[in-house]
Amino acid sequence: MSQDAPPTPTYPPPPPSWPPRARGYFAIGAERMSKQLNLGNLMRSAHAFGASFTFTIGATYNALEAYADTSRSQLHLPHYNWRGLDDMALPKGVKLVGIELVEGAIDLPSFHHPLRAAYILGPERGSLSEPLLDRCDYVVKIPTSFCVNVAMAGAIVMYDRVKSLARFADRPLHEGGPAASLPPTGHAPLGKTRKG
Repeated sequence: MSQDAPPTPTYPPPPPSWPPRARGYFAIGAERMSKQLNLGNLMRSAHAFGASFTFTIGATYNALEAYADTSRSQLHLPHYNWRGLDDMALPKGVKLVGIELVEGAIDLPSFHHPLRAAYILGPERGSLSEPLLDRCDYVVKIPTSFCVNVAMAGAIVMYDRVKSLARFADRPLHEGGPAASLPPTGHAPLGKTRKG
C-alpha cells in the first residue's frame, strides 16, 4: 500500500433513533394484484418504511404466499386481503390516496401527505378501477414517462412520505450532505421513555 493513499473513511453507526419516523401513520396496498413477488416486495418496503398495515383489494392470492417478503412483515404488521372495494374498511379519518398516472392527478413532489393515509396502487398490467378512483380522496402521480413496477412505485411514494413528514436536515445548496446534524428535539426516541 502506498504511503500517499488516503485513509479509508470510517463512519459511526446510526443513532438509536434511526430512522426518523414520520408523523401520523399510513398503510399501503394494491388493487387486483396478481404477482406474489410484487406483493412481497411491496410488503417488505412497507415494513422498512414504517407502515401500520398493508392490504390488497381483489388479489388472486394471500399475503402468506408473498415469498419475496424476506423481512416476513406479516409477522410484524397486519395485512388485509379484501375481496372487493365494498369490503375495504379503513380506520376512521384515514384518507385514501390513489397512485395512478392519469390526467388531473397531483404531482407527487407537490403533494402534501395526509397524517393518516392509505395509499393504493393499481395492478401490474392495468390501472386503478373507476369505482376505486371515485372513492379516493386524492389521486397522485409519480413524475415518470410511463408506469413503473408496483412495488417500486410504492417505495417511491413511501420515501416521499417519510421525506415530507419526518425531520431531516435541509439539503445543502452544493453537492454532498448537510454541514451539521439536526439538534435534538427533546423527544425520547421511539420506544424509549425520558428520565428526569
